[in-house]
Amino acid sequence: MRHLALTGGIGSGKSTVAQFFAEQGATIIDADAISRSLMEPGQRVLADVVTEFGEHLLDDSGVLDRQALANIVFNDVAARERLNDIVHPAVRTESKRQREEAVAADPENAIIIQDIPLLVETGQANAYDGVIVVDTDHATRLQRLVETRGMEPDDANARIAAQATDAQRHAIADWIIHNSGSLEDTRTQVEAVWTQLTTN
Repeated sequence: MRHLALTGGIGSGKSTVAQFFAEQGATIIDADAISRSLMEPGQRVLADVVTEFGEHLLDDSGVLDRQALANIVFNDVAARERLNDIVHPAVRTESKRQREEAVAADPENAIIIQDIPLLVETGQANAYDGVIVVDTDHATRLQRLVETRGMEPDDANARIAAQATDAQRHAIADWIIHNSGSLEDTRTQVEAVWTQLTTN
């Protein structure tokens, strides 16, 4: 069993890389997807976030206004830390449950890759057998955030700046997937890493 972390900055294309690893046979545990599920109506984490930041974050049906929350935390380091203190422990608990399920299904050969956007920021790198970093140049990331997510350039740049630097991610990387080129080029790099994981 190999237990790896996959990380990369916002707009780096990390989800695409995770999909390519899943196609090779990896079990992907997606911290972002878990975080989103914990923010659904009725979840304790959402209730804790609303208690901390205010009822105004919910619409009339009790659904979180994610942009309103983002506007608070991406411009306030202390607020972002308070949010992380609420969300990250719950994400880790659910990630552990999914990991244990995958190991039980294939104790010897499972390759589990946890997709963790804030791996550097939360100091978790040493908890894994290896770290895969998705590296994408700033201009490409900015273009993706503006064109595919509809962000304003200033907002996109603020979100990039709020995360770890490329140098900080490179410092913890065992493998780097360069994702500024074609999808085929990225897939080839993923396949090369997968070969190393399954033959060593």
